[in-house]
Amino acid sequence: MGRGWFETVAEAQRRARKRLPASVYSALIAGAEQGSTLEDNQAAFTELGFAPHAADLYGQRDLGTTVMGQSLSLPVLISPTGVQAVHPDGEVAVARAAAARGTAMGLSGFASKPVEEVVRANPQTFFQTYWVGSRDDIERRMQRAREAGAIGLIATTDWSFSHGRDWGSPAIPERMNLRTKLKYAPQALTHPGWFAEFAKRRQIPDLTVPNMQQGDDAAPTFFGAYGTWMFTPPPSWEDITWMRKQWDGPFMLKGICRVDDAKRAVDAGVTSISVSNHGGNNLDGTPASIRALPAITDAVGDQVEVLLDGGVRRGTDVVKALALGARAVMIGRAYLWGLAANGQAGVENVLDILRGGIDSALLGLGHRSVHELGRSDLLVPPGFARGL
Repeated sequence: MGRGWFETVAEAQRRARKRLPASVYSALIAGAEQGSTLEDNQAAFTELGFAPHAADLYGQRDLGTTVMGQSLSLPVLISPTGVQAVHPDGEVAVARAAAARGTAMGLSGFASKPVEEVVRANPQTFFQTYWVGSRDDIERRMQRAREAGAIGLIATTDWSFSHGRDWGSPAIPERMNLRTKLKYAPQALTHPGWFAEFAKRRQIPDLTVPNMQQGDDAAPTFFGAYGTWMFTPPPSWEDITWMRKQWDGPFMLKGICRVDDAKRAVDAGVTSISVSNHGGNNLDGTPASIRALPAITDAVGDQVEVLLDGGVRRGTDVVKALALGARAVMIGRAYLWGLAANGQAGVENVLDILRGGIDSALLGLGHRSVHELGRSDLLVPPGFARGL
């Protein structure tokens, strides 16, 4: 246990809240509108119970699995999240932490670090892209990721651009000019630990998104790229099929909540799908991802790998998702809080917490491997699932 070690993801969140300026922290916890989906993503896990055994338990458990052809030491992957201003090393620190713990990295197209640098930090990197700009623009971004060595593509399509949050939208500056620096200086100075991390590297939070750069043009700002995304017509299933054909490796479609969409994804030829509501940031009122999972795994689980994204805070959450048919889970806010709390070591700490919780649950349930988990391990209350 190194310096700054913490025992729970909840403690990582507490430290992140204390360490980060309010505007940065609010961007991590925000959900759409009322936040009902954001809350249900976590609350739904607490409704599921376990059916443990008392004897014939196994002294050694195997947490390893494979996802999209990649061998992983535990069934937890890094979900792609945008500009990571919580720490100057951002996505590179996260990629290194994932590599150190034997798992894969999901890199957002809106990341603050270039795909080439992140792949060097973790060769098991999946590049995530939105449907932004023309087909030529999208194809160029895919080609750049391919040349950088990304092992797979994540296409994310679930976002309704809702900004009417009951607690206010996250305050993200359009660009870091002198006026912005002066405006946010009091927040930085009252959070010296966060500010010092950037100062000792002679950096300021970078709000450009280098993976959205086109040719010799300068990398756009987050808001510039976001604006292009907002005004790009949403993709059709024909577009998804086209995108899949341009990428000849593993391909995940992220943001599936309905059985009919899961079946269309299979028809489009994807390798895997992620049952996800964008962490509660898409259409508020959508059920928790874990509620939508059983119907989807029943429908297509024998045809594609099904992952879950949303609300995972504990190793027992991971086990519940696997028992309902998920191949693995993807985490977002949990590792960002770890990154804010203690950099790369904090992300490793979060992964270790999840690993410990998974292992303990396997012991209590009497299983030798994560692949033995099934619905008989759970107590599922009537009406829990939402078969959309």
